Amino acid sequence: MSLWTPGGEHEVPREPTPQQQPQNQAQGGEAENVEDLPGFDELSPEQQEQARAMAAEMAEAQRRIAETPAEEVVANHVMGLYELAAIHLNNAAPAEAQIAIDAMTAVTTSLQGRLGENEPVLREALQQVQVAFVQITNALAEQDGEQPVE
Repeated sequence: MSLWTPGGEHEVPREPTPQQQPQNQAQGGEAENVEDLPGFDELSPEQQEQARAMAAEMAEAQRRIAETPAEEVVANHVMGLYELAAIHLNNAAPAEAQIAIDAMTAVTTSLQGRLGENEPVLREALQQVQVAFVQITNALAEQDGEQPVE
């Protein structure tokens, strides 16, 4: 499996080392025993098997996320905010884009110096989307006969 970051794709090891295994899995258990959940017995055998498969997939996803450095996961989410802002800017919805831009700003500012090798790329992406926001906001204001923002 690989994880996309602003610095490119990074391979995530498939087999964790013993130190990386979540405690309940290292002891041989599943993340959560789906059979103990309320209503499990009321499901058909096919539904029970689907629930077991889904629980196993979720446990595997959690295991892989736990193996990935937090700075990479956070960088991935920040780039998701960038993409969200870009989508709203492309749809001429700057108020919606501003929420995503503000979230990007909050994360990159509060984690300054802690985002690893991806930090310069995240800061560049933030600057780009901020410039695009101002340009689109000004263009929309001019269309409406309003004064552009500087």
